[in-house]
Amino acid sequence: MQYATITGWGKCVPPAILSNDDLATFMETSDEWIKPRTGISRRHISHVNTSEMATVAAKHALAAAGIEGSELDMIILATASPDTLIPNIASTVQANIGANCAAFDINAACSGFLYGMGLATAQIKSGQCQKVLVIGAERLSFYIDWSRRETAVLFGDGAGAVVLEASDVAGGVLGYELNNDPEGREILKASFGTSMDRYVAESLDFYIQFDGKEIFKRAIHGMSTLSAKVLDKCGVEKDDVDWVIPHQANERIIDTLVHKMKIPPEKAFVNIAEYGNTSAATIPIAICDALAKGMIQPGQHILSCAFGAGLTSAALLLKWGERITPLKTSDATLPPCDETGLQLIQKAVNYFCHRAQK
Repeated sequence: MQYATITGWGKCVPPAILSNDDLATFMETSDEWIKPRTGISRRHISHVNTSEMATVAAKHALAAAGIEGSELDMIILATASPDTLIPNIASTVQANIGANCAAFDINAACSGFLYGMGLATAQIKSGQCQKVLVIGAERLSFYIDWSRRETAVLFGDGAGAVVLEASDVAGGVLGYELNNDPEGREILKASFGTSMDRYVAESLDFYIQFDGKEIFKRAIHGMSTLSAKVLDKCGVEKDDVDWVIPHQANERIIDTLVHKMKIPPEKAFVNIAEYGNTSAATIPIAICDALAKGMIQPGQHILSCAFGAGLTSAALLLKWGERITPLKTSDATLPPCDETGLQLIQKAVNYFCHRAQK
C-alpha cells in the first residue's frame, strides 16, 4: 500500500505590509478595535499576480523535497483569486518550474488547500501519481472594498505549497473529509464571473460580501464536525493529536473551535496576527511557519481543518514523517517592491471610499 507523505514545503509572502494603523488612516477603526476581534495585527499586500507568489512557494517546496519540477506527476493549485480564468494558473506555475504533467486549479475558497491535499492523496494511493505538488495561493486584496471595515481588516495575500510523495512507510495523510453546505452559499461571496454584465459598468463593481455572525457559527460547526469524523475514521483519539493547524480566518473562531473539541488551546497553531486571512494559503503557510519554529516533530499527529465560501469545509489528519528540515533550499523570491502596502491599495481606497460617500 502506498502512503502520501509531505516531503517538501515552501511559502511566499509579499514584502509590502498593511498594518492596522495603516487602515485607521482611511477608515473608522484602530488596532485596539481589530486585534481583540480578529487576532490580526497586519497583513501583506501583493504587487504581483497570484501565479508569481505560487511559483515562488512551489520552488521552495520542490527544493525542500530535493526534486525538480520535471519529476512531478500532477500540480493542484487552490485559489479563488487567479490571474486568469482561462487558462488556469497552475499551467503558469507549471511552465515556471519546468514541469510536464497534469495541472489544474480548484476553487473551494478557504478550504481549497485541504481539498487539494485530499485529491492528491487519492491519486497517490491509487498508484496513478508518485509526486504531487499542492499549492494554496491568493491575492485577496483584489476583491476588497476598502470602505467596508467588516472585510477590509481581515484579508491578506500570500502562497504556500507542499510536495506529497508516495511512500511504503505507514504515515503521511491518514484520512480526510470534504463537505459543502450549499444552503449557506450566499452568506460569503464575491460576484465575479460570467453572471456579470460586461456592458454595464456597475456590474463590474465586485467585492467580498459576508454575514460575519452566520459564518462564525457555521465555521465552528463545519470544522468541528469533520474533524471528529476524520479522527474517528482514522482511529485516533483527540488526546493523541499533537497539533491542530486550522484555517487562519479569525483567532476567536480558532479558540472556540478547540474549546468545543476539548483540545488544549496550546495545541492550536496560530499565526493570523502576521498575515490575516489568506484563504487557501493559510494552512500551507502555517505548516511552513510551524516547521521553521521547530514545533512539528517526526511522528506527530497533525489535525488540519478549514471552512470557506460555498460553504466548503474540510478536515485532514496526517502523521508527520521523519524529516523536518529541507533537503535543499531555493533562492526564489518575488521581484522587489518599492511601495508600501498602503501605497499599493491607494487607488482602490480612493475609488471605494469616494463611492461610499455618494
